[in-house]
This record gives sequence, structure tokens and C-alpha cells, in this order.
Amino acid sequence: MTTHHNQHDEIQVGHIVPIKFLTAICCLLLFLTAVTVWVSRYDFTEINIAEMGIIMALFVASVKATFVGLYFMHLRWDRPFIGFIFVSSMLFVVLFIGVALTDTMEYQPEIIKGDTPAVSAAMDKIKDAH
Repeated sequence: MTTHHNQHDEIQVGHIVPIKFLTAICCLLLFLTAVTVWVSRYDFTEINIAEMGIIMALFVASVKATFVGLYFMHLRWDRPFIGFIFVSSMLFVVLFIGVALTDTMEYQPEIIKGDTPAVSAAMDKIKDAH
């Protein structure tokens, strides 16, 4: 009597990562979260770079997403094509955000600030009229 081995009979286990390594990555992610909170509380207008808070937050978030993708989603040990797709998607996100920021910077001088004296006087006139 012959037995036929079916391809589905084998049990395949993914890449096993030591718990100490995952704990170290988790601590790194928590540290980067603390960096994000610290950056959000820092006032970059003192050094005349008001957008630096958003830039730093996006950079830290990108680093954290890369670590999560590489180690918790096991992309580091997966096929290279999957990594290529991940890196390509990250580049597209950077491209789209860059284009959006370029567009908002184009019209920035036309935006009226809400706390200017002219706007405050106009708002006072509206209040007095009612």
C-alpha cells in the first residue's frame, strides 16, 4: 500500500522572533512615542521654524511605522518583493504629503491671520452692530 504525501499536510511555521528582541523593539517604539510627545510640547517659533513640529512628528511616525512593519509584521524576513511594495508605499505617502505641503505653501501669504488688528476691529464692528 502506498501513501501519497499531499502538499497541504506539512505544517509551516513563520519566522520565530525571540521575546527579548520584540520587547526591545517595543521599548524603542515607546521611547519614540515619548519623543513625539516631547516635540509636540516644544515651541519651534522661537527659532523661526514653526513647521518643525509637524516635520519631526512625521519623521518619528515614519521611523515607528518602519520598525512595526519590519519586525512585528515580519517584513524583514519575508520575500524581497513584499519589502519593495512596503518601501514603495512609504515613498508614495511622502510624495503625496510633499505635494500637499507645496500647495499649501503657495497660498500661505493670502491667508489672513485670525488675530490681526484689522480682523479684530472688523469683528468688534460686527458685535457692535448686533
